[in-house]
Amino acid sequence: MTPEQLVTEFCAAWADPEPATLAAYFTDDAVYHNIPLEAVHGRAAIEEYFAGMVASFGGIDFRIHRQVANGTLVLNERVDVLTVNGCPVEVPVMGSFEVADGKIAAWRDYFDMGSLAAPAE
Repeated sequence: MTPEQLVTEFCAAWADPEPATLAAYFTDDAVYHNIPLEAVHGRAAIEEYFAGMVASFGGIDFRIHRQVANGTLVLNERVDVLTVNGCPVEVPVMGSFEVADGKIAAWRDYFDMGSLAAPAE
């Protein structure tokens, strides 16, 4: 599987997420960093973090608009659709993935935390 195929498959897995399955895409010493927040280091910590995300948001629809790959680096521009307080919220995201030996070694997402606010009803 190419790095781009791996990232596409990983992003699709968020629609029906299982934290252990998602974490299995990562190297043991991987880094996951939502840039507005603190980085998470190591597959076990990433799995724990994902469990919290799944408990908060459930499945997330990663709508990839553009994706490019250069060797082991994959960048995607996407909108993540998640549920906040029962309302769907669209979060524009720029993602950067570094792949090593068929696993994600680093994942960084750049987005505005303000976009996570649920729309007024």
